[in-house]
Amino acid sequence: MHTIQSQYNGNNVEEVESMCEKSSSVSPSASFRGAEKHRNSTDYSSESKKQKTEEKEIAARYDSDGEKSDDNLVVDVSNEMSAAASCGVGAPPPRPPPPLPPMGDHQWYVDGVRPGAYSFHVSADGQMQPVPFPPDALIGPGIPRHARQINTLNHGEVVCAVTISNPTRHVYTGGKGCVKVWDISHPGNKSPVSQLDCLNRDNYIRSCRLLPDGRTLIVGGEASTLSIWDLAAPTPRIKAELTSSAPACYALAISPDSKVCFSCCSDGNIAVWDLHNQTLVRQFQGHTDGASCIDISNDGTKLWTGGLDNTVRSWDLREGRQLQQHDFTSQIFSLGYCPTGEWLAVGMENSNVEVLHVTKPDKYQLHLHESCVLSLKFAHCGKWFVSTGKDNLLNAWRTPYGASIFQSKESSSVLSCDISVDDKYIVTGSGDKKATVYEVIY
Repeated sequence: MHTIQSQYNGNNVEEVESMCEKSSSVSPSASFRGAEKHRNSTDYSSESKKQKTEEKEIAARYDSDGEKSDDNLVVDVSNEMSAAASCGVGAPPPRPPPPLPPMGDHQWYVDGVRPGAYSFHVSADGQMQPVPFPPDALIGPGIPRHARQINTLNHGEVVCAVTISNPTRHVYTGGKGCVKVWDISHPGNKSPVSQLDCLNRDNYIRSCRLLPDGRTLIVGGEASTLSIWDLAAPTPRIKAELTSSAPACYALAISPDSKVCFSCCSDGNIAVWDLHNQTLVRQFQGHTDGASCIDISNDGTKLWTGGLDNTVRSWDLREGRQLQQHDFTSQIFSLGYCPTGEWLAVGMENSNVEVLHVTKPDKYQLHLHESCVLSLKFAHCGKWFVSTGKDNLLNAWRTPYGASIFQSKESSSVLSCDISVDDKYIVTGSGDKKATVYEVIY
């Protein structure tokens, strides 16, 4: 079992970032190179993986690959590796790919794999084919053209959790021992409007979620206790605490009717909390290692969870039972359920993003990240989603086939993200102790 370790040197950002990556004892694998990038599965054993992980925890350092600027936003129209994803700092940009033939002409496949392709369709028997994107992949209502950075929120500690209020006014950033509240309606504001001291001073917030009415915030992290904050009070205050047997909470979800909170526990259980009575009413048991991420369907009937046991599971909330289990060859660090249904996107330790159809064997595998995928969020329209990673990247993808809409390179690992309800803003939290606010341009 992967347990939470609390002995971190406050000056060592690398150690803190590693802790925030869903399991303090798990260090992400190296980027796939060449043909390895296109493998459907890894072939190393869990023991050798553990040994490699321990070596990387000692030796690995997170490098800053470039400063953030609008110049780092890349629009990618074809199924080709973008320059930002395929070459390092100082390396010459790749030669432009030859123009694509009209969609439907499949003669550009070379032995089944197109050099530089990053989106693959995976058939039921495991065969992978590069995806020919439709001509309207990146155009039409609700599809962004790009995004621009409009604000930086200097939290002062590694930002492991972010959430945006509805309507879009406040951003909540979770770091070491506190959540800070920022008013982004005035971009000139450089200081938080309030600070919510949570957990213990040296423990990190791992998730914070607003109830739909915006009057209550639930906070979880490196503690057995969830804090419920009354934001409507003259001064925000803790109005209740929920205590479980697990030493940490990795992720939270709230039911659409605001009656139930679900917490992903480090012991693998999914705790189900009655928010009105402030009691534990059920635990979903199935994950054999820490439950790292969670999302809930819009109708509140189905829950999806991902774990460090390399599985994604779905749960029937009416009957209280597991419905499905999807097995992977990598630990699951993030996931999101498409608000319009049908598709589930999964971010993994091995750098892949996989998009699964929830009732059919159809699956897409996306390869623009170069290290583990730490957070993932669907736009509320369901037409696109974003993922962030240890490679400093924010990627925006077209649902479901993963055409790259835009990409932003930050200056440190991007640990968390959220999208505003109107799909006009994205906020990320990063290892360089700040959150970044993006405006989505249509």
